[in-house]
Amino acid sequence: MLSRTAENLFWIARYMERAETTARLLEVGAHNALLPNTGGGFRNEWESILRASGTAGAFAAKYGDPVQRNVESHMFFDTDNPSSIASCIRAARENARIVRTALTSQVWDALNMTYQELKELSRTERSKLQLRDLTDWTVRAAALVRGAIAASQLRNDGYRFLFLGYALERADATARLLDVKYYVLLPAVSYVGSGLDNYQWTTLLRALSSDRAFNWAYGGDVTATKIAEFLILNAQCPRSLITCTGSALEQLNALAVEYGRTTPAVTLAEDLHGELKRARIEEVFDEGLHEFLSRFIDSTASLAGAIHQSYLTGRQQ
Repeated sequence: MLSRTAENLFWIARYMERAETTARLLEVGAHNALLPNTGGGFRNEWESILRASGTAGAFAAKYGDPVQRNVESHMFFDTDNPSSIASCIRAARENARIVRTALTSQVWDALNMTYQELKELSRTERSKLQLRDLTDWTVRAAALVRGAIAASQLRNDGYRFLFLGYALERADATARLLDVKYYVLLPAVSYVGSGLDNYQWTTLLRALSSDRAFNWAYGGDVTATKIAEFLILNAQCPRSLITCTGSALEQLNALAVEYGRTTPAVTLAEDLHGELKRARIEEVFDEGLHEFLSRFIDSTASLAGAIHQSYLTGRQQ
């Protein structure tokens, strides 16, 4: 496969997963904004969401006050924000248009329909659009595209690059959502174990569509340690860090077999996944959850860079 085709496929998946992550961040902000102000920390939940998305500076320059309506505009509709849902869906559709012949008609139709529905939403009067409707639509649209890929794409190298993109983006997203809960939202250490703390952890599970799965796995015993373990180290959780890194390693190993050569990206993925397999949640908290997650985010960025150099630049490593 040509490296530029592989790159387009890789970014279709990353953009669609990023759009879904942005929707889930908005949902976390909306739920936590319902809590009374307790003082301390980042008690403007919308500012904390902007910080988690990495777009707080751009938002402040354009909008100023982080009130809900402005944040919704910035994170859903604003095409000046490359991480907004509108920007991600448009970018995914453009990448798909470029490699149209590498996609099945079902995948193209799912992406194109999502893009057309987005245009309709953009033309709708904002007062008629509820945030929950926008986030639910985004999550459904992303699932439709992902399902079409899984159901209809040939299991060749193109499929590998698509799901490699999904795995990397989801790993980064889960880490960032965990970080915004533990490091940004909680006002002070004294609130650990409080009703506010538990409510925010439960909200995070719901935003990740993982609350029922967590209850199946842990019998409804909601504690920070068990939720963190579920989202970081439990291989049964489809959004956990260990599941995502395992999926990335699986796709990279398959590419190594198909291309008859290994790459530095495979080694990095093995190291990252291996560290998670050996880790214990007590060790994660001993290091500091924020510090652990920051290090993980840096590692996934390094892995993405190695994938780019190994497969997407046209230069073999």
